[in-house]
Amino acid sequence: MILKYRKATPNDIEKICSIVRTAIEVMEQNSIFQWDDLYPAKEDFWEDIDESQLYVGLVDGQIAVMYTLNQKCENEYENGKWKYKDEPFYIVHRLCVNPAFQNKGIAKSTLLYIERQLTEMGIHVIRLDAFSNNPFALRLYNSLGYSEVGYADWRKGKFFLMEKRF
Repeated sequence: MILKYRKATPNDIEKICSIVRTAIEVMEQNSIFQWDDLYPAKEDFWEDIDESQLYVGLVDGQIAVMYTLNQKCENEYENGKWKYKDEPFYIVHRLCVNPAFQNKGIAKSTLLYIERQLTEMGIHVIRLDAFSNNPFALRLYNSLGYSEVGYADWRKGKFFLMEKRF
């Protein structure tokens, strides 16, 4: 399966929102209640597109995955005991695999692609937060060498703050 990545455009917004709604349903079927009607919202994706920070990965022209990549973080990120605090970093937000493409290694491929993308920018540290009750995401991040450096308590519960140097 070949993934082709590009920046998301306004033409993608309805499909992205549809994928997220379906992903929320699938997560809830697995007792993972990290996203809902409030987050992520359409406005989040519009802002990401406006700031050229939202990417999509396509398989045969269909959106298989999306993610936001930037240097913005919530104040709760200050709770992290970051190992590489003196190095430039980017943060992955709203990584979502289209349920029609799940269980095919797309999230892993995408995270490895992000590492290559950042390496080309001269960045070697990546951060993210992972919902403590999402065993699939936690297993993925741990398998790729992310380290837990703290946690944040948000509306939906505890999220582990994670970091990787590559």
